[in-house]
Amino acid sequence: MNKQSNIYTTIYIIVLVLVVGSALALTSLSLRDRQQANIDADKMRQILASVHLSPDKQNIISDYEKYVTRTFIVNASGEEISGDAFTVDVAQQAKQPESERQLPVYECTLADGSVKYILPMYGAGLWGPIWGYVSFDADGSTIYGAYFAHQGETPGLGAEIEKPAFSDQFNGKSVTPNGTFLPVEVVKKGQKPTGGEDYVDGISGGTITSKGVSAMFANCITPYKTFLHNLSNQ
Repeated sequence: MNKQSNIYTTIYIIVLVLVVGSALALTSLSLRDRQQANIDADKMRQILASVHLSPDKQNIISDYEKYVTRTFIVNASGEEISGDAFTVDVAQQAKQPESERQLPVYECTLADGSVKYILPMYGAGLWGPIWGYVSFDADGSTIYGAYFAHQGETPGLGAEIEKPAFSDQFNGKSVTPNGTFLPVEVVKKGQKPTGGEDYVDGISGGTITSKGVSAMFANCITPYKTFLHNLSNQ
């Protein structure tokens, strides 16, 4: 076959595409388990961060298994339902009506014996998704810790939600400051919410991201209201 012909060039390109495509597909398949393991380990790291635990990379899984003593799913009525809490797609659940959501709970027992309940969140920032985990004391009201992350918020502005300077403000805040369930608000520094809610200062220059965190908290934690109320009655 004439190597200078159009037919030869077309066949060569097709064969090259098939070979490279097959190689990439095989590589992706061979790495899938490792990639998923890395994703799972990072999720465990984030969950532990909400209770102020920061294990070394090689200890993430062992520490998760040590401290997260039970996982389960509840519905909006606070009742446990079947399913694997770790695999629940929180992003999809956040879009569902509250009454239809599967709500994961991670029960964590710390070294001092205290029990915390970690709840996941997912929402929207300025440039993309934001998410996080908030842990509650066994009283079902007081926040023990929080962790937030983002996909593409602006460095030095909205991206500051992932820094302890922002997340540590949630420590000790209450979702029942007046005996009534009220999600913690994120407000502009120097301002206060008008409904008596506990609040934290938003990120300077990151107004939209801050509002996104506030909306995410309300949307994702409010469905746990009955579950948290049940904890306070135990």
